[in-house]
Amino acid sequence: MFNNLLESKAKRQRTLGGFIFSVTFHAAVITAAAYATLHATQQKEKREEKVEFVEVKKAEPPKPPPIMEAPPPPKGFQVLTAPVNIPDVLPEIDLTKKLTDEADFSGKGVERGLAKGPIVEKVNQEQTYFEFQVEKPVMQAPNSAIPRYPEILKSAGVEGEVLAQFVVDTTGRAEPETFKVFKATHELFATAVRSALPNMRFIPAEVGGKKVKQLVQQPFVFAISR
Repeated sequence: MFNNLLESKAKRQRTLGGFIFSVTFHAAVITAAAYATLHATQQKEKREEKVEFVEVKKAEPPKPPPIMEAPPPPKGFQVLTAPVNIPDVLPEIDLTKKLTDEADFSGKGVERGLAKGPIVEKVNQEQTYFEFQVEKPVMQAPNSAIPRYPEILKSAGVEGEVLAQFVVDTTGRAEPETFKVFKATHELFATAVRSALPNMRFIPAEVGGKKVKQLVQQPFVFAISR
């Protein structure tokens, strides 16, 4: 009945220009999105590259306190005696006198001495001093003679020792008449020491810079080297 049907909503015919615009627009949008993503990634990488590490110095450990060495023990002490007559006035103070050292009254060491050593008012070179009374004790001189090992004891493999006492004079020689044996593991060892004593040489003791006699106690050991 109707030769021509009318479409209620007729479809628009797309033109070539519209198609080209659509394609160009979408390509621009995609390109802009890709550029924005790439730019953001590059900025993130740049920010990550700028990260710097700062080395924090460790605090130095505290230094240990210095070790304080104990003072040497006193060698002597002074004895205070109470005055018989107690004065009723204060005595005058003598500022020229040496200051009193409290270490001289410790009660340790040799009586009537000082903490640093004995008191020697006058050096008597004829007097025989003990080791604790001298400033420099006797020492055996280098290349000094020594006692000979008794052959009979050496061949038998016998070892021993002798503790002897004698006086060394101001010339560094031992006085044979003062020789005394305190201990000997064999009589032949004591005889060997007695025979060698006149040929032995020593560095004499000193008091106040002067050479003095000293009573010496010295051990002599006889050992077989292996």
